Amino acid sequence: MANNGDQNQTEAGRHQEVGHKSLLQSDALYQYILETSVYPREHEAMKELRELTAKHPWNIMTTSADEGQFLNLLLKLINAKNTMEIGVYTGYSLLATALALPEDGKILAMDINRENYELGLPVIKKAGVEHKIEFREGPALPVLDEMIKEEKNHGSYDFIFVDADKDNYLNYHKRLIELVKVGGVIGYDNTLWNGSVVAPPDAPLRKYVRYYRDFVLELNKALAADPRIEICMLPVGDGITLCRRIK
Repeated sequence: MANNGDQNQTEAGRHQEVGHKSLLQSDALYQYILETSVYPREHEAMKELRELTAKHPWNIMTTSADEGQFLNLLLKLINAKNTMEIGVYTGYSLLATALALPEDGKILAMDINRENYELGLPVIKKAGVEHKIEFREGPALPVLDEMIKEEKNHGSYDFIFVDADKDNYLNYHKRLIELVKVGGVIGYDNTLWNGSVVAPPDAPLRKYVRYYRDFVLELNKALAADPRIEICMLPVGDGITLCRRIK
C-alpha cells in the first residue's frame, strides 16, 4: 500500500497534461503514449493550439492530444469530406478534423461561445484550413431542426463529432441519425464521464460530474439498444463512442 507521500505525489501528477482525461490507471503509461506516438507526430498548429488552450481557465474542456490524433486518423480512414462538430471550445478537435479533410472538405461547427473559438482562430488561420469551417454561434438543436426539414440534408454527413452539453446528447442523436449517411460515423465524447459511469451511488463526485452522469448513462444505454447503428466504445480520452449508421 502506498504511503501518504506517494499518494500525494500521484495525485499531484494526475491531470498535469492539458486535457488529460485518460482513464489509464498509470500516469506514466499515459505520458509514454503521449511522448512516444502523439507529440512526435503532432502537427505544429495542433501543438500551438494545445499550448495556447493550456492557459485558458477552462482548459479541462479541451480534447486530449491522443484523442485529437485518433480523430485525425479516423477521418482519413473513412475518407470523410462533409462533417459536423457540436461543441468547439478553442478548436483543438476542430483543427484535427480540418487538417484531416481534403482541400474541399467542409465542417459545420457549432458552439454557444464564439469568444472561445476566436481564441484558437488565429492558429487555425495560420494552418491554412479556415476555409473548410463554417462556424455558427448558438444552440445546435434549432439548427439541426431546420436542417432536417430539408430532404437534401438527410444522409449528407460523413462524420459528426459531439462534445457538448451532455444533457442533450440523446436529443442530438435523434436528429443526427437522420443527417449522417448510411455508413457514416457519429462520435460522442465523454461517454465514460471521468469513470463515474461505474461509481456507486454514494461515491464522492464533483457536482458537475454527478449532475451529468445520469444523462451519460442514459445515452450509453440508448446507443447500445439502437438497431440503426453499430457501436464501439473506446477508453480514449474520457471515453468516446463511435456509432456507424447501418440503416
